[in-house]
Amino acid sequence: MRTHILFDFFGTLVDYDARRTAQGYPRTYAALTRLGAGVSYAQFLEGWDRTFAGFDAGSEAEDREFSMTQVGTAYLAEVLGRRPGAGEVDAFIGGYLAEWNAGVSYPEGVVSLVRSLSRVYRLAVVTNTHQPDLVPGHLAAMGILDVMDAVVTSVEVGRRKPHPAVYAATVERLGIEPGAAVFVGDTYAADFAGPERFGMTAYLIDPAGRADVPGDRRLRSVLDLPGVLRAAVR
Repeated sequence: MRTHILFDFFGTLVDYDARRTAQGYPRTYAALTRLGAGVSYAQFLEGWDRTFAGFDAGSEAEDREFSMTQVGTAYLAEVLGRRPGAGEVDAFIGGYLAEWNAGVSYPEGVVSLVRSLSRVYRLAVVTNTHQPDLVPGHLAAMGILDVMDAVVTSVEVGRRKPHPAVYAATVERLGIEPGAAVFVGDTYAADFAGPERFGMTAYLIDPAGRADVPGDRRLRSVLDLPGVLRAAVR
């Protein structure tokens, strides 16, 4: 019997603009210049992206996760020509995330959906993120943190989906077998293929029908989930 629903977060429970290039990061750049960095705004964006890409490339082979603190420390050391203090890194990362978070929005109907499902299933969020408090903060702002039995983040596990360590950490924390869980997300490898290999039943948000998944496992949005789950038990 499937008793738990595990949700991906970004692109599943919330919409987001990963880069937010249109809005930009003027306050983050201003904080950077106050630290003494002699770079232009364009150089800041290019260097920050390059640092992130370097960490991503180094993590790709084994799905190892890295933290915002690691990225921020590496970038500030490069542009300041010295090792930054922990307080400087925290302030820089905090400012960046505050601006980045402006690109996150809460789709209509998701909160009521989650609360409705929580009356039938036990719920958890399993997400890739570089900052451990980012997703719990959004869940609290949405008013649904209290219905989550667990929030499992890649940065805390040290691996990112689709590495099996993330799913293993989740079922261990919940005290369940993989077959008791349904996984819902919007990325094929991380949220469908990975959970399926681990023994879960996965549903993919794929409104354009691009992924090779069974039709009864494809969702237009997370709001389709209750109807699909009802159909699955008939």
